[in-house]
Amino acid sequence: MIKTTIGVKGMMCHNCERHVNEAVQEILAVRKVTSSHEANRTEIISEGELAEEELRKVIEKAGYEMTSYDSEPFEKKGFSAFRK
Repeated sequence: MIKTTIGVKGMMCHNCERHVNEAVQEILAVRKVTSSHEANRTEIISEGELAEEELRKVIEKAGYEMTSYDSEPFEKKGFSAFRK
């Protein structure tokens, strides 16, 4: 799995966060989306890497500006991660 973190300019409240999350989920095949208007950031978990330009188009179409893009491997941490 891949964790993509993008900077999103223009989110002002929780409704903006929801709007960004829904826009990403409607167009891209993702597992989870979490946005923070306070941090100006959206984190996306997906099976494969998301194309930066495609993601930028989704964010701009929703009325926001993508200011940064970072992608890295993601490992789900669960209860078993605490076992020795």
